[in-house]
Amino acid sequence: MKEGLLKGCILSLTAVTAAAFIAMASPCHARDLTIVGWGGTTQAAHKVAYFDPFVKETGIKIVEDSWSGEMAKIRGMVETGDITWDVVQVEAPEMYQGCEEGLFEPLDWSKITDKKNLVDGAAADCGAGILIWSTVFSYDADVIKNGPKNWAEFWDVKKWPGKRGMRRGAKMTLEIALLADGVPREDVYKVLATKKGVDRAFKKLDELKPYIVWWKAGAEPQQRLAAGDVVMSMAYNAWVTRINKSEKRNFAIIWDGNLYSMDFWTIVKGSPNVDKALKFIAFSMRPDRQAVFFNKIAYGWTAKGTGKFIDKDMLPLLPTAEGHLDNALMTNVEFWLDNGESLEQRFQAWVAK
Repeated sequence: MKEGLLKGCILSLTAVTAAAFIAMASPCHARDLTIVGWGGTTQAAHKVAYFDPFVKETGIKIVEDSWSGEMAKIRGMVETGDITWDVVQVEAPEMYQGCEEGLFEPLDWSKITDKKNLVDGAAADCGAGILIWSTVFSYDADVIKNGPKNWAEFWDVKKWPGKRGMRRGAKMTLEIALLADGVPREDVYKVLATKKGVDRAFKKLDELKPYIVWWKAGAEPQQRLAAGDVVMSMAYNAWVTRINKSEKRNFAIIWDGNLYSMDFWTIVKGSPNVDKALKFIAFSMRPDRQAVFFNKIAYGWTAKGTGKFIDKDMLPLLPTAEGHLDNALMTNVEFWLDNGESLEQRFQAWVAK
């Protein structure tokens, strides 16, 4: 704390008493806005697109931090009242669950933007959608010249022999199985909500199981493709683009039937910097700012109008490019909050058989 502020708060106190006073009096221990992301290349792009320009434009200082999604840490802050984070990037399930638990502040959208300026699903009670990511499938286009075009063809091991990479988890994998079995995307969750539908998904997975190589981390599908361990794989679109650029690969991205979800900015309940946090979120909802981010990272924008600022070479690589969401399925977060535990248990037991 600067000397002038210290004198203003504790003019006649001793140094020891002053320390105690500062710890108790909020005007005297106000801290900078702390924003927490996933770290790595994504956060580096956040810094260029949002953090540094926001500080320059508003004069509001930012402290960066990163995390791995451990909600227990936020829960502990709220329960103890020791709030050290303000704005936190979370995935959709954690945003909805945290909102229900009272871990995040309700957002005052009148201080952010008109909800009509955002894509569907981006304006939630406790979260502002900051990016869209897609689960697609990929193969080496230098090896397979005329590859599969949809999930049903992904299952065709006669036409395209070889191993398939798939994420070891019920979420997304069960939806993909139903899409491969011919269920229209608009009916996937209706079908999956029934015992018969769940059985149908596992029956479809049974067909492919002898050919499946399971993965957990987002970097694995591309590594296995590059090593020739699999001929095609379920993958996250941004990871495929990243390796294509960094290692000059030619891994195709198949958008038909992609599953997409969002990450959100949230504000930790009890944050002393709510007003600053809302100003930052509003700043990051501007199309000109989002364009800087999405010209660096192959996720999809949430602010309408961002597309006109995206470089022509980058645009086809993004989930929100024209046509990429036409036959896509948005992950139903509420379904997985209600059914995730039981389906995951059954899925892992099935994998282990």
